[in-house]
Amino acid sequence: MAEGEERRGEGNFQELLPSPYGPPQPLSLGFPKEQSQDELEEDDDGEEQEESQHTEGQFDGVLDESTVAEGLHKLGRSALGIEYVYLNLSLSGRELSDINILSRYIHLQKLDLSSNKINDLSCISHMPHLLELNASNNQLTTYFSFKPPKNLKEVDFSSNQIPEMQDLSAYQSLTKLLLDFNNIEEIRGLEKCNSLTHLSLSHNRLITISGLDNLPIKILNLSSNQIEKVTGLDSLKTLQKLDLSSNKITSLEGLEEHDLLETINLEDNQIAELPGFQCLRGLPLLRALNLLKNPVQEQTDYWLLVIFTFLQLTELDLKKISVEEKVAAVNKYDPPPEVVAAEDHMTHVMYSMLQPQRIFDSTLPSLDTSYPMLVLVGPVASGKRELSHKICRQFNNYFRYGPCHTTRAAYFGEENRLDYYFVSEEAFDKMVNTGKFIATYKYSGYRYGLGRDTIESIAREGLATCVHLEIEGVRSLKNTYFKPRYILVVPMNKEQYEGHLRRTGLFSRPEIEEAVSRVDTYIKMSQDFPGYFDAVVNTDELDEAFTELSFLVKAYLGLEPPAVVDRIQDLNSRAGTGSRVKFLQEQRLSPGRAMTGTTQSSSVNKFLDSSAKRYPGGISDKLTEQLSPLEEASLQRRRAAARQALAGKAPPAYVQLFQR
Repeated sequence: MAEGEERRGEGNFQELLPSPYGPPQPLSLGFPKEQSQDELEEDDDGEEQEESQHTEGQFDGVLDESTVAEGLHKLGRSALGIEYVYLNLSLSGRELSDINILSRYIHLQKLDLSSNKINDLSCISHMPHLLELNASNNQLTTYFSFKPPKNLKEVDFSSNQIPEMQDLSAYQSLTKLLLDFNNIEEIRGLEKCNSLTHLSLSHNRLITISGLDNLPIKILNLSSNQIEKVTGLDSLKTLQKLDLSSNKITSLEGLEEHDLLETINLEDNQIAELPGFQCLRGLPLLRALNLLKNPVQEQTDYWLLVIFTFLQLTELDLKKISVEEKVAAVNKYDPPPEVVAAEDHMTHVMYSMLQPQRIFDSTLPSLDTSYPMLVLVGPVASGKRELSHKICRQFNNYFRYGPCHTTRAAYFGEENRLDYYFVSEEAFDKMVNTGKFIATYKYSGYRYGLGRDTIESIAREGLATCVHLEIEGVRSLKNTYFKPRYILVVPMNKEQYEGHLRRTGLFSRPEIEEAVSRVDTYIKMSQDFPGYFDAVVNTDELDEAFTELSFLVKAYLGLEPPAVVDRIQDLNSRAGTGSRVKFLQEQRLSPGRAMTGTTQSSSVNKFLDSSAKRYPGGISDKLTEQLSPLEEASLQRRRAAARQALAGKAPPAYVQLFQR
């Protein structure tokens, strides 16, 4: 029955139905008897006197039955179900201070006494069926100073003068307790409130969070206190909504294990560091986070960084997060590897275009030919550096080792300019900005770069460059006009590989775990993208790996006799059964003079055709005599361009760039 209908029915049924505090009044059906003038005057005087007393009673703050009658609503059956009674009573904002009359209303289930001047609630002891009590905005200095109704569930004592909490062991049915805007300094007395799911203590004097162990609280409001650390919440495993706004919190440590948390309000605190949010990344249900009025908002890219940190969020700082913002956050802070490589390439193209163009005699057969290069790819300490040096020593008439630049410190046994160029972050950035790199990548927090001068200096000697990279560097290099041959060198026995990393003493436990996990990444990539690597060599035994690698290089260069065909076919037949080498016949290295890397689809015999067995051999006079007409024309053009440059007749730099 609607509240308005209940009130309209009050006049019709109030005298017919039992009173909530006594027997029903008899209903008189007769007419009023005739009265003398004196009697009428006496009656008028009596009414005026009663009205005057009633008015004085209101000003004194004493509750009377007529005021109670105005606030009664929701007609229904009593708890015993044997009579109809009023279940709810609302007396909000009536300046009441004395409500002892309510002890006669034993059937009430919901009582609203908010915004009065009450300081005594002893009458509640006579309401055994009370479920909800609102005594906010009064003058209470204590609470629950009455015999507890057995099933009391929700209580609001906000905006009073309560200095401390007391033992609530007798109120085990309590589900909601509001104590906002009081003077409480410590949370206590809730140990046996095993049904409490909503607790609010905002605008008090709390310094620490305590006394909440193992409670089934789902909603907790501790805003506007003086809390500095998020502690004492470890055992609240059912917590869903947490409000810690307007405190002095600087760190979020202590919220990591709350897997059911959906909403966190941290507005107006002292949180200044974004890395402190990492402890919240594991909260699977977190959907709303409020960080307004914190110093962390002043950081660059704060909005996208927080969205990226918590991709499950739907609301940040009271604003809805769009799908476009989530995509932008991912692209900025964790883009796909291919996107990273493409951006890296575009950066180097842009900076190289800004540099003065250089003209020099080149050994390349044409302007469109890329420098020859062999790239060994594999995880850290997989043997790729050692194999690169061995290949360059054995085939020193064909290859020269090209050290990469890196910002990391040298490992034990590594030498500057021999294994790497070890440079600072500032020097690395300067090289990027001056177009010195062909490709760069980042691994394990350090930066690596393949220098343009390194490749060109080796090419001017008539040699091919041999380098070793991680997979990130390969992705970057594949965006350039270079077309190297990529050989994956990877240990197949992960336990043996892990033991090797530990014995070196160069890597921390997380670095070792990362390196071992990347073994599967390399192998899966080779399987999922056939042709991405031209061959795969197992480096469990480094000597055997070098033998296989040496054989492959000889096949690439055309240095093996025709009998090599059988060897290649044998390798291919074993590729699916755990062989040490998987040679990708569809992606062979062209053994032409420039080792340009053009993919061949012809047979093995054509691959090893003697007419194609020319490769730049440095200062070899015999190979120089065998230059083709196309190569002769290329050299003539380059010599002519060099003479024009020396004579000051070279075309503008941008024209040279587009011609190239």
